[in-house]
Order: sequence, then structure tokens, then C-alpha cells
Amino acid sequence: MAKSPKSMQLDLDKPAFDAQSIKRSLANRLMYSIGKDPITATDRDWFYSAAAVVRERLIERWMETMRSYYREDTKRVYYFSMEFLMGRTLMNSMLNIDCEEGFRRALTDMGLALENIREMENDAALGNGGLGRLAACFLDSMATLSIPGYGYGIRYEYGMFNQRIEHGVQVEHPDNWLRYGNPWEFPRAEVLYPVKFHGRVLNYADEHGAMRYHWVDSDDVMAMAYDYPIPGYRTDTVNNMRLWAAKATRDFDLGYFNEGNYIRAVEDKNESENLSKVLYPDDTTEMGRELRLKQQYFFVCASLQDIFYRYRKFHDTFDELPNKVAIQLNDTHPSIAIPELMRMLVDLHGMAWEQAWDITTRTFAYTNHTLMPEALETWPVALFERVLPRHLQIVYEINHRFMREVMHRYPGDTELLRRLSIIDESQNKRIRMAHLAIVGSHKVNGVAEIHTQLMKETIFADFHRLWPDKIINMTNGITPRRWLNQANPGLSKLITARIGKAWLKELSELRRLDGLAEDAAFRDEFAQVKRANKVRLAQVIEQRLALRVDPDSLFDVQIKRMHEYKRQLLNVLHIVTLYNRIRAGGESVPRTVIFGGKAAPGYQMAKRVIKLINDVADVVNNDPLVGGRLKVVFIPNYDVSTAEDIIPAADLSQQISTAGTEASGTGNMKLALNGALTIGTLDGANIEIHNEVGAENIFIFGMTTEEVAQLRAGGYNPWQYYDSNPELKQALDMINNGYFSPDDHARFKPVFDALTRDGDHYLLLADYAAYIACQQQVEHLYRDKEAWMRKAILNVARMGKFSSDRTIREYAQRIWDVHAVTRKRHKDRV
Repeated sequence: MAKSPKSMQLDLDKPAFDAQSIKRSLANRLMYSIGKDPITATDRDWFYSAAAVVRERLIERWMETMRSYYREDTKRVYYFSMEFLMGRTLMNSMLNIDCEEGFRRALTDMGLALENIREMENDAALGNGGLGRLAACFLDSMATLSIPGYGYGIRYEYGMFNQRIEHGVQVEHPDNWLRYGNPWEFPRAEVLYPVKFHGRVLNYADEHGAMRYHWVDSDDVMAMAYDYPIPGYRTDTVNNMRLWAAKATRDFDLGYFNEGNYIRAVEDKNESENLSKVLYPDDTTEMGRELRLKQQYFFVCASLQDIFYRYRKFHDTFDELPNKVAIQLNDTHPSIAIPELMRMLVDLHGMAWEQAWDITTRTFAYTNHTLMPEALETWPVALFERVLPRHLQIVYEINHRFMREVMHRYPGDTELLRRLSIIDESQNKRIRMAHLAIVGSHKVNGVAEIHTQLMKETIFADFHRLWPDKIINMTNGITPRRWLNQANPGLSKLITARIGKAWLKELSELRRLDGLAEDAAFRDEFAQVKRANKVRLAQVIEQRLALRVDPDSLFDVQIKRMHEYKRQLLNVLHIVTLYNRIRAGGESVPRTVIFGGKAAPGYQMAKRVIKLINDVADVVNNDPLVGGRLKVVFIPNYDVSTAEDIIPAADLSQQISTAGTEASGTGNMKLALNGALTIGTLDGANIEIHNEVGAENIFIFGMTTEEVAQLRAGGYNPWQYYDSNPELKQALDMINNGYFSPDDHARFKPVFDALTRDGDHYLLLADYAAYIACQQQVEHLYRDKEAWMRKAILNVARMGKFSSDRTIREYAQRIWDVHAVTRKRHKDRV
């Protein structure tokens, strides 16, 4: 009798990790997978061969990881995120599975350079900023800690955009990151789920008299899965990230095609597949807003169907769902999953509302990432009703029951009901997605201690009063595997030579470097690593921008999304002030100010600030009186790979947001971990970095959150600061009067007006004097190289708290209630 294929034991080759085996694998993949020989092969061909060889060494343990989760029927974490900013995968995978040296030797023997081959890989354009990079760090940590974790998101065909700077202006070009394919993804054509939009809802009573709802006449799209293996560091755990691509229910209409109407024949297909075409379509138009809402529902609907399929393999009822499934909502974008799970349980599986709601709230948890009310996502009820008619009914029912609970707890307090309601009735009814996420989750977390405190005291104070134990803190973290071991191999090797490799999985081990800050030989080696990184970045800048910078100058770095609250403009005011002092004959240490970051396409002020930075750079960099003592650089198209070039070279890390606006930040952690000193406000995770590294090893300036509130309450007048500070007035007048824009004197008048006539919302002028004084402290310390290096080493040594491993352990214990699933490690390494 023939065996069932499902019981078959495959006789597989066992990929080895020695250089000779890797050489053979590379040759095989080049010939049999890429279809090239060494004579015609390009670096890109060798990259795809190398990626295939690394993949081979991941797949068996990836599949065994998945099988072990099924065998143990373990509780799993599903991380729902609109973004996963993964960066490049080749080097990360090599380092995590401990085969980089084998590859390097193999490629060298073949006359190839690993450095050239890795440059052929495009960054995966699956995210934009800190939100997506945090999600990527969390996936790395879950795999490293052997926690059963899955990422769920969208396989965007195009990233947000490729940023080019043309005549100083940001110009957005399509980010076609899949142009050459993606060697890390596994298309799962058989994993398809239908997703509905539009249509109408039929109400009817069933045989027991209960009301039932049937969503009909909908427009349907198919969600197809693409899987990406996520290897942990030196563990056999390889977790999975599953992303969804939109596919049409039919490719084209043959009737229209035969009539010769070729455009109409594929119209439905193109419209359907637009869902996963672009990350964050422009939401300044009604069509763009609808597409964003559809994207959010598309991926959570497919993901929940997938979770149900996996769960139902071993469970006949949904009673155990919260004990087997933990879903973490990364910001409000996926919070529509709450009414979707209710729809699936109530409408599709006939469950009573009360039981379904109990299961739903015990399954979901929500991470908040913003304190600014205007940044909290809301959707117009009319749009929601048109796109997701059944979900609007469910949201109304959730809100009705919630309002009844609040009314019973606080009878007569109609103002409290208005503030807490999921539906904002104030103007043009809107659904408050953060309120929906809080009501529908068993835990809500902030991402830094001050952020969580302010959540409880300001934007979500009423929810905290209602549920005092629901809002908790989970300070963000970063993975040291990418942000030190991969990004800064020189420093990684220096650290490992002194304290061993344990820090890569337990970052608190870096504390053992504390004493080495007083070791002159170690300080010298540390300084050599830093300078080598600065030389490398200087070469990158010259190659990309044809601009020479001095690697011995102070590398002053501000790299982050362009936004007014992040106050890149305050940095510009300091540059102009420093420029004026140098022209007046003042002393200054040589300084290179480096910016990087994208502005949202519709965010005109942020784009204007980019233009201002570049116009200031054009004047400063070419002024003979400055003599190279000050350079300004805007590096375009900031992404993970660019960050890996900049961060190891940074001397000074600018974290200067208005106190009370930044939830956490993770760039501050990455830069400090690589030996940059922070200049910053007491905002976000800066406060915890200050507490860890010590007040003497960080530059803190500006108002506190309480002082900001007091200033605004007392009536802030920016003109008072303008009139009383001659240097500030001079800098602002130069910007306003066209000193940096001689071809258009009025170009930056809107910037001047925003900081004066329009009220200076983010209080740049109020913090200006303290910022300038703090920058003078920076210059004073930088003149003493030994003292600077001591503090830089202490920053690295005291960053142990900020590992994403620590964050994930806390999530696992305090929110998810999940445990590691460990297996014996392979013994196939040499």
C-alpha cells in the first residue's frame, strides 16, 4: 500500500556551514537557479545566488519551528502592523545563523567581495518610520527569544516613495523595490482569502427569533499570502512574517476583451490590486482616504481568517481562542480587527454577543504611539458606512453598550459620555479608532514611561479613571543584532574582544564596559573605530552628493521623519546662528550637520523645511569666510541601509522634540548604542536614557512637559523671544528676508510666520536660548577628545535597558501570557 504524502519522510541534503560547502552551494544556485555561469554573472546574480544559499540554511529550521508550534498547540502572538521596515535581509540572516565568516571565505576564494554583493539588495519598502522599524525589531526579538510570534501586514508593491532632492526640493518617485524580485519571500498561491467591501446588510430573525445579519452585494478581493522567514540570533527558531497581496477575483472580462475594449477588460483587476500597490496612499483626497481604509481592513480580515484556519485545526469551539491567540495592534491602523473579529464570531459562527465580546477583548491588546490628539486616527462615519456597512453597525453596538456601562458608573455625567464615546459627534460624525482600540482590548500600552504617564493624565485620562489597570508601560527597544552587530562591525568586534559575545542576547552585559572608559588603550581603540566609521560615511556623502566633509569634524546628526514637532527647524536656527558667529570671527569646533528624513507628500511645511535646509547648506558650504568649519548635509532617501551608514559615524544625536510630543523614539537608542552623545529635551525615551547613562553623560536642555503646559496656559507670545534675543532675531530675519533664497526672497516667509505670527505651536523660540547654550557645552566637551570618548563609551555601556529583547519579555509576561518554545540547536556548524 502506497504511503500518504503527508507521512512521507523526505531524504534531504543537509546544507553545511563550512566555506567549501558554501562555495559548492553558490555554484549550484548560480547555475541551476539563476541560469548563469561565472563568465556572464553580475554582482546582482551572485547576490541572488547567495540569498538562495542562505535561504536553504533557514528553511528546514523554519519548518521545524512551525511544526513545533502545532505539536505543542502553544499560544501564539500575532503582531498586526501596517508597516514592517525590515531593511536588507542578507547580512542580518548570515549573522543570525552564524555563517557570515563561511560566506566571506567562500566568496573571497571565488574572487568575489561580500561587500559588493550585499549592496545589490534593495531595502524592503514595507514601512516608513519608527513604527515599522519597531515592528521589525520586535520580530527579531521574538525569534531570538523563541517566542511563537508571527507578523501580519501588507506586501506593498511600491514603498512610500523614493525621495530625491532636486534643486533643494523633495521630489517623490515610485519606490519600485520589487523591480528585481524578492529572493526572501515564498508566494503561497494556495493561501487565498476573500475580503469584502461595500454592499449592504440584510437583517433577519433566525429560527430562535435572534437577529442575524448577512452582508451581501459586496465587491470582493482576494488576499494572497507571501511568507518571509525571520531567523533568531543563534537559535533554531525561525518565525514567520506573512504579508498579503491583493488579487482580483478574476483577471479580466473576456467579453470586453473580445469587443476590443482592452482597458475596460482589465479595469476591475487593476482596481482590486491597487489595494496592496502603495504604502500610505495620499489621504488628502477622498479616493486616497478610502484606499487607506480599505488597506487596513484588507490585511486584518485576511489575517483573522488565517488565524481562525490555524486555530480550528485543533479546536472545535472558540472558547479557548484567548488562551491560544494574542493579537497586538501596532497603533490604531489595525484596530478595525476588533469589529471584524466580532463579525466573524457573531455573524459567521452564530455566537452570542456577550460571549463574542468577552473573547474579543481578551484576545486584543493595543499599543499607542502618539500623544497628539490631531494624530489620533478617525474615520468619517459616511465613508465607513459606504465601505464597511456591517462594521459600522457593530461599532455602533459596541459604543452603545460601552456608553451604557459608563452611564451606570457615572450617572448624569453627559460630558464624560461625550468625551469617551467611540463616535465623535462634534462635527461630521467620525469614528475614533483609538477609543475603539482601548474599549476592545484587555491591555493598552504606552512606549516610554513619560508617554504612558501622559496617556493616563491627558488624552486618555477618562479611560484611566474608568479602568485604572488597563494602561501600562512598555518602553520601546531596538535589536542589538542589527543596530550594533550588523551596522557597526568594528565596534561589535572591539566589544566582543573585551567582554565576549553574551551581550548580543543579553544587552545588559554591556555594563561590563563601564570600567573600560578609564582604560586609555580601550579609549584609543574606540576612537579609531569611530573615526573609521566617519571616514566611511564621508566617502558615502562624497559619492552620493559630491560634497567633501571632514571626518575629524563633529558629526552632528538629526535623522528622522520630517515633522514640525521633531523640530528640525530648531536645528536650522542653530546652524544659522553658528554661521553668523563664524562669519563674525568667533571660534567654533569644525562641525558637519547631517540631516535625513522624508516628508509626507502632502505635508507642505515639512517639505518647505527640507528646502530651507538645502538652501542654507548651499550658502554655508560655499562661503569662503566659513572655510569648511561648518558643513550642512541633507542625505536623501533615508532608509534602514542609510541609517546603518550614518548611525555608527555619529558623534552627536539630536533628539530635540518639544517636551510632551514624542511618544518614545528609537533613533535615540540606536545612536547612543553606537557611541553618540545625545542632545535632547526631556521627552519620550530621552528621559529614560538620561536616567540610565547619567546626567553628566547627556546634554539636556529646554522646557519640561509641565513647563510647556504652564507656558501655553499663561499665553505664549513668540514675539517676546524674537524681540529680546538679538541672535535669534538675526537668524529669523535672514530666513524671512531671503538671505538663503536670493532667487525668491519670500520663499521662507511661511516659515517665519509659523514661528511668529502663527504662534510657534511647538515652542522653538521659547527653547532656542537653552538649545544654543547647550550646543556650546557640546563644543566645549568635544575639544577634550579623551573626555568625549569616556562619555561615549559610558553611553554604549549603559544602554542595556533599551534592547527589544527586554521589551518583548515584558510583553510576553504582562500582556500576551506566552512562553518560549525551545528546541535543540543544530550541530551542523563548524
